[in-house]
Amino acid sequence: MRGKPLFAITVMSLMGAAAATYAPASYAAGQSASEQAIGRWATPTKHGIVEIAPCGASICGRLVESDSIRANPAFADGKNKNPALRSRPLKGLTILQGFTRSTDGWEGGSIYNPEDGGTYKATITIADADTLKLKGCIVWPLCKTQTWKRLR
Repeated sequence: MRGKPLFAITVMSLMGAAAATYAPASYAAGQSASEQAIGRWATPTKHGIVEIAPCGASICGRLVESDSIRANPAFADGKNKNPALRSRPLKGLTILQGFTRSTDGWEGGSIYNPEDGGTYKATITIADADTLKLKGCIVWPLCKTQTWKRLR
């Protein structure tokens, strides 16, 4: 019994830290969240570049460059959890999809992580015209947020 209050406090602290998000961005004059998300974005790992483009009423993102792709343009999706997909090239692979427009970005989508072969629930928040906050979650509150910077 003695350890339960400490456990509850620890869990609540972790939940509070995971729930911290950025305030809605003010959009550039006349631009919607969709228009602001369109473009090429530098990821914080492996020097990745993701190109986000319209996909019907949504947006999609495809991997166009990374350290592995620069070293070998035919670099394959070798860590995919589905063995049948492990031979497909990473270059041009759609890694962001299924998003629904929200007040300050996009939600309800998914991101595929070629580094571990997993697909995660994702949200995209537009911090400013040149910054996206992409949050991927195994299950809430087990999430990780990355900051992507626009390439000009």
